Amino acid sequence: MTRVALIGATGRMGTAIVRAGAAANSLAFVAAVASPGSRSAGRDLGEVAETRPLGVRILTELPPDLAGAQVAIDFSRPELSLRALNVCRAARVPIVIGTTGHGAEFEARVAGASREIPVLVAPNTSVGVAVAQELVRIAAAALPAEFDIEIVEAHHKNKVDAPSGTALALAGSAATARGLDPHADTLTGRVGLGARRNGEIGIASLRAGDIVGTHTVLFAGPGERLTIGHEATDRSIFANGAIRAGVWLAAQKPGRYTMANVLGLKTTA
Repeated sequence: MTRVALIGATGRMGTAIVRAGAAANSLAFVAAVASPGSRSAGRDLGEVAETRPLGVRILTELPPDLAGAQVAIDFSRPELSLRALNVCRAARVPIVIGTTGHGAEFEARVAGASREIPVLVAPNTSVGVAVAQELVRIAAAALPAEFDIEIVEAHHKNKVDAPSGTALALAGSAATARGLDPHADTLTGRVGLGARRNGEIGIASLRAGDIVGTHTVLFAGPGERLTIGHEATDRSIFANGAIRAGVWLAAQKPGRYTMANVLGLKTTA
């Protein structure tokens, strides 16, 4: 089994990973970290996730040696995620980062760390989304420039960041395939007056109810439309994908990776 340090252990994704890992018997959790002040601090990781006791107490700080972990899996908050990246870099432990909503410094920090350890950044660990992202890249490269690209994403009402990291990743794939700037050429939300710019990629965000996650990419051209979409109906798909990514990453050399690497859709870091 792969020894894992889990960051964000008490959140929705953290507990889902614990349950999926316990059911598959594919992971050995050796460290679990929650945010400072968590009411679950000191409790058994398995009990918090409502599965069998695992003999791992939830901490509020990562141990410097990561308790001998072979890989860390992070689904926490941006500030804790960056601290985890620093600890993993110092301990030479690979890390899967599923946390979204990072600030401007994130890319530079990942670039630095990935020269020394394997880093897999996955705003969405669904294998279906990884395939959808590749399809978006192919479509954006193949279709004429007059095909406008719009993305609609929907999540549960408690999701705090918008647009979703997945929507931004899909926009990034489309922009890169067309030679556009993923930041300057992406518009997140429209309001007021103004015509659509040529080459613009629009993102609209919905937050309602208990929607797990829906993403639709529309390519609209003269006389025809192409839609690439993905709908998640069960959070376990993200947990299973994160576990698959963690087991895979533990055996890789330093570099920056994505879920496309895990699935063999991309062969280089």
